[in-house]
Amino acid sequence: MVHAPMPRASLAVWSLACCLLSLTLLTAGGCAGPAIRSQSPEIEALAQLEEGTKLVGDYTAPWGLAPKRIEGPALVTGLADTGSDPPPGPQRAALLATMQARGVIEPNSLLASRTTSLVWVHGYLPPGCRKGDRFDIAVEVPASHDTTSLAGGWLMETRLAEKAVVGNVIRDGHELGVAEGLLLVDPVSSGTLDSKSGLRALVPGAGVSLADRELGLIIAAEHRSFAMSKRLGDWINRRFHTVVKGVKRGVANPKTDRYLELQVPHLYRHNLGRYIRVVQCVAVVEPSEGRHARMQLLARQLADPVTAPAAALRLEAIGKDAIPILRQALESEDDEIRFAAAEALAYLGESVAATHLAEAARTLRSARPAALAALSVLDDARGIDALEDLLTSRSAETRYGAFRALQRLDPGMAMVRGEPLGDACRLHVLDVAGPPLIHSTRRDRPELVFFGAEHPVSRGLRAEAGRSLVIVVDGPMATVSRFVPGQSDQTAEVPAEAAAIVRAIIDLGGGYPDAVQFLQRAAAGRHLTSRLAFDALPNAFDGRPAIHDEATARDGEDSPDASAARSGEGRTDERS
Repeated sequence: MVHAPMPRASLAVWSLACCLLSLTLLTAGGCAGPAIRSQSPEIEALAQLEEGTKLVGDYTAPWGLAPKRIEGPALVTGLADTGSDPPPGPQRAALLATMQARGVIEPNSLLASRTTSLVWVHGYLPPGCRKGDRFDIAVEVPASHDTTSLAGGWLMETRLAEKAVVGNVIRDGHELGVAEGLLLVDPVSSGTLDSKSGLRALVPGAGVSLADRELGLIIAAEHRSFAMSKRLGDWINRRFHTVVKGVKRGVANPKTDRYLELQVPHLYRHNLGRYIRVVQCVAVVEPSEGRHARMQLLARQLADPVTAPAAALRLEAIGKDAIPILRQALESEDDEIRFAAAEALAYLGESVAATHLAEAARTLRSARPAALAALSVLDDARGIDALEDLLTSRSAETRYGAFRALQRLDPGMAMVRGEPLGDACRLHVLDVAGPPLIHSTRRDRPELVFFGAEHPVSRGLRAEAGRSLVIVVDGPMATVSRFVPGQSDQTAEVPAEAAAIVRAIIDLGGGYPDAVQFLQRAAAGRHLTSRLAFDALPNAFDGRPAIHDEATARDGEDSPDASAARSGEGRTDERS
């Protein structure tokens, strides 16, 4: 008997019913295996192979990645009668004790002067910082003080330490930093123009670390032993090396049964988060089928945008053997897959990734910080050419990020070397194409970067810069004048061009805050046609928190062991 063929609609219903029945039967198996298994025995075998692989991250958790806040009272001097005598309290008592310890004569009289103010200073030591590294400083006048403005002030040298509350008393920890410098009171760029804006200030890069910060891995409680600590260290050291005092050695140092200290290889020094993730992807136990079969599975996962980022990290942890697979993924039509592969290749020293990373920096805003960080390790012609091309972008974030990446590759490169303006700041004028842009930073260092050779200031500008400088533009020339009571007036006439005016401000005794104020006033009055941008750098690019943010996590203050004990461990366009 011949049956008529099943109608197409009925066939679709029958197929759906079969699929649902299969899912029901598989789900009934409980936790014995995955709810849905591949129809391909080959893929299923590969999945079982991956399940049998044990990684460093299966036994450990990172330690030392949280920024460490340090703080203390300090004295600001040089105010224009806007300071105040601080009220009695623990902050005044702490500052007086410090001043007396340093031999300051009549400290109470100094505190009572209207040219001084007590302030509270804080900064964050970034993860992995070394002794002598610089960090940013935030300054604020405490509540209930009568100081009206910190503009023009100088932060006297102050020692910073961790603070802890013990029995309702603030206790100091070890001194971990020191800070000093000219205050940048800059409410316009931060977008917070309020009655308290003059009582907050920044000092970019003014902090100096007095100690190294450790970075490492804490072994989960159920796996702790000296044998496991050594085993993990051996596997990590097979993959990663660094140079310490001219000697090449492994990065992992098993210090106890629960803690491994990690050194940071040169390539990862500006991307500690990725370094830790890759270290945790190093295989400790691989099935007898071997690494080749495992890489087959990772190659399949790399071809899927959902699993590509994790697969790229695991391939990067394998090392040079994984390069052919990652190179092949660069041919994918999916931009997320290409970026994941290119980022891993950059940290494996493959400059073929440069053009793909530059593409991601331009078109994938979410990937831009990581793409720029990866480009900053490609120290060859391809990497440099890709970054120089990004200097012409429409995006301020992309342009300044590319500039910073070039600085990391080689600070002495002619393109990014710039010129020092006394001790005030560095000025960089880049003769590049693209919309004219002026960038000012309040982080890391006082620095002005002019993208484009010409930034004219139009006629009619009259602006103050600080307490003593006045800039007047009337025609093709600008007059910069300095008026200080008791001193003869000083005047400089320069072309009505932003960079020339900034140089004149510094030459006449002004500081970085004065130069920034001039640029702000010129832009606000529409006398500066160039775009003015501030801190157009993704936080993730250097892994540092904004200095006014609170740390979201705290490290163990005493040691990694103390930390473990307390925790009970076990597509965008270019306009942005």
